Amino acid sequence: MLFWYKKAMALEMTKNELFEQIRQLFAEIFGVDAQSIDHETQFGDFPQWDSMGHMDLMVSLESRFGIEISAETISTLTSVRAILEHINGKQNG
Repeated sequence: MLFWYKKAMALEMTKNELFEQIRQLFAEIFGVDAQSIDHETQFGDFPQWDSMGHMDLMVSLESRFGIEISAETISTLTSVRAILEHINGKQNG
């Protein structure tokens, strides 16, 4: 039972670290305070996250996390939560 608990804690810590990396990436790309980014932040919440900003974000995500984001997927990644779920699925899938 303790092993499961430690594994779950390690997984949760990884999710938290991923979230912090996403926050920092948003701050770098969009010039916003990282603390203003939360799981519910979505496309259009600030003027910089427009269609061009979205493409900059997708390219940066691919580069930073070593993943490929398909054209079909780009249009679904319109919130921090969706981005986190997608990257987490790529890393653990």
